[in-house]
Amino acid sequence: MTLAAKLQTHKLSTNASLCPAGFNLVGADSPAVEVMTDFARVNAVTILPGASLDEANARMISRGVRLLMVSGPDERVEGLISARDLMGEKPLQVALARGSKREDLTVRDLMVPTASIDTLNLKDVLNARVTDVLNALKSQGRQHIMVEDVDPADGLPRVRGIFSATQIGRLLGVPVLGFDLPQTFAEIEAALAN
Repeated sequence: MTLAAKLQTHKLSTNASLCPAGFNLVGADSPAVEVMTDFARVNAVTILPGASLDEANARMISRGVRLLMVSGPDERVEGLISARDLMGEKPLQVALARGSKREDLTVRDLMVPTASIDTLNLKDVLNARVTDVLNALKSQGRQHIMVEDVDPADGLPRVRGIFSATQIGRLLGVPVLGFDLPQTFAEIEAALAN
């Protein structure tokens, strides 16, 4: 049995207005899960560790993200790489230290390996507020923080989602631009105070 329904189109009403964006529906005391990108609902944007830095940058631009999960063919997370890693001084420093060129570097050369990635547990996140997530991001000095849980099918750990300071800012109606973390947190905190 199919549930396909035939949708009927019509012309836009001449007196139609735009629906307000609904910003500030999220506040400091909102449940943290409301600002989490949940990988049970949205596919994580990934890249192979052997990909070039230009490939990583192009993928970030095309998908509208500032962080990629680095995973192998088996889909196991090997690390992550952010736009800050790609666009900052890190590529030049690594290339100089190796006596090579930036073009010779791969994602593996700049990624943050899994052993260095701080995460939050989904059980804790379910009882947290937006302000708690912002405090965690701020204390870590990071733009992103991962959320981990256990796959009920096999009992193994998995990355369930991610928090992004930029995404939280957007949900609060704060235009967050660039990579200046202190300014980003100041803008978000100002929005929460209003």
